[in-house]
Amino acid sequence: MAGKVILIGAGPGDPGLMTLKGLRELRRADVVVHDRLVDGEIMAMIPETARRINVGKHVANHPVPQDEINRILLREAQAGRRVARLKGGDCFVFGRGGEELELLAENGVDFEVVPGVTSALAAPAYGGIPATHRDFCASVHIITGHRRENGGLELDYDVLVRLNGTLVFLMSVATFGDIARGLMGAGMAADFPCAIVENGARPEQRRILTTVSGAKACIEE
Repeated sequence: MAGKVILIGAGPGDPGLMTLKGLRELRRADVVVHDRLVDGEIMAMIPETARRINVGKHVANHPVPQDEINRILLREAQAGRRVARLKGGDCFVFGRGGEELELLAENGVDFEVVPGVTSALAAPAYGGIPATHRDFCASVHIITGHRRENGGLELDYDVLVRLNGTLVFLMSVATFGDIARGLMGAGMAADFPCAIVENGARPEQRRILTTVSGAKACIEE
């Protein structure tokens, strides 16, 4: 019997933001390969009969390398199992979902993608911050603030400033000082409005409304 991998976006924390289709597919799984940041209430929805494989990453600590995660999905599906790959947020927004599907496609393994709510939009929304507003900005841009290992940020700050839209930086706590310097160096005003949002879609959300220079100082404290 042929197996299948279902790539499921679990949303940004609040279990109520898990899609109905994602939950339905999760409950049908034989194996669940999951990340560290998936909410505990969502984890509790995994059927008792399903085997769990934790491949969660921490900052600068990846106990299961990405290549091995890809091979786990392939191996389990080739063994005839229905595999739910459960990822925080949306699978394709800096979630390496595309990388995980490449090996499956190369080996002719059937897969399906169930999109999830991305924290890039949900976190500011939960804090009352619209990503776009007709009177102020007509575009939103999602940018990773994560450096590749032994590498630097490769951002075109001049272009980002000229976009004149909402800039959402994910995974940027460790690098926002550099990002702020880059933006101001490209002409963004030091007092340009900025928000720092932590635990975006969770009850313990922390929101700091400040400026670009103020956020830089806050992060670097």
